[in-house]
Amino acid sequence: MSVTDEVDAHEFGGDPDGFERLWTPHRLAYVKSDKPAGESRGCPLCRKAEEDDRAALVVHRGEHCYVVLNLYPYNPGHLMVCPYRHVAMYTEITDAERDEMSVLTQRSMTLLERSSGPQGFNIGMNQGRVGGAGISAHLHQHIVPRWEGDANFLPIIGRTKALPELLDDTWQRLSAAFREDR
Repeated sequence: MSVTDEVDAHEFGGDPDGFERLWTPHRLAYVKSDKPAGESRGCPLCRKAEEDDRAALVVHRGEHCYVVLNLYPYNPGHLMVCPYRHVAMYTEITDAERDEMSVLTQRSMTLLERSSGPQGFNIGMNQGRVGGAGISAHLHQHIVPRWEGDANFLPIIGRTKALPELLDDTWQRLSAAFREDR
């Protein structure tokens, strides 16, 4: 535990818990722009749906959902499947949105397997702020490709995530894979 964590815990009436903290101030723009369901103007995922594909990192557009690279990826090829409609919870999507989200998740996994050979995947949705959603007002499903050793000492000890590919290079590779897989 760092000295600042211990001081902060005592200052705010708590006991040190032994956990280090990973501060990610670069994500504050997303957190602050998050609006309650129904207010889509400030939503970064709604904006991405309206922007140029390359600028927004959108690799594929379907009828009800689109596939976009995560701006802050855990691994190269970290994708998100998002409905166009500004809706917060999985229970609020239509059958068509649910079905297309599922199909695009499966298709994304297949194309990632072909293009970069991951050895596994993490697939999931964080629902609501307390459920861990960084953008809680707009539903999105994460697809994170995984490789043996991708969670090595560097992020744990060095507090650095090594990504071997630029986002634009990943966008070019995956958007081409979606175009070729019609």
